[in-house]
Amino acid sequence: MDALRGLALLLLCQSAGEVTARGFDLPLPGPVLGMLLMLALLAWPALRTPVGAAADAVLSHLSLLFVPVGVGVVTHLALLGEYGGRLTLVLLLSTLVGLAVTALTLRALLPAAAADAGHGASAP
Repeated sequence: MDALRGLALLLLCQSAGEVTARGFDLPLPGPVLGMLLMLALLAWPALRTPVGAAADAVLSHLSLLFVPVGVGVVTHLALLGEYGGRLTLVLLLSTLVGLAVTALTLRALLPAAAADAGHGASAP
């Protein structure tokens, strides 16, 4: 029953985001606003359990969510044949850039974390 309540809450947040985005003609998509609303609501502990149950239920069937994508790819094989090389290149480059940015961020933050951890100990 918790999963059903959590799913209803997720859908309500998405709907509220859609209404807000369209009503105020905002440049953000409705689901993004709904996600921000959900993030704010998760600060309330009473909502965490049902949303967590809904998330577990959806994640247990995550592979089913890839079926529409697979069908879409199959229906556009001609486009994939035409632009497949470029798409592959863009995916590889964006993955490498993401990895590099993550590594550089980690490298920049690790000394600060080590200094903070050492700061709690006795001073040298």
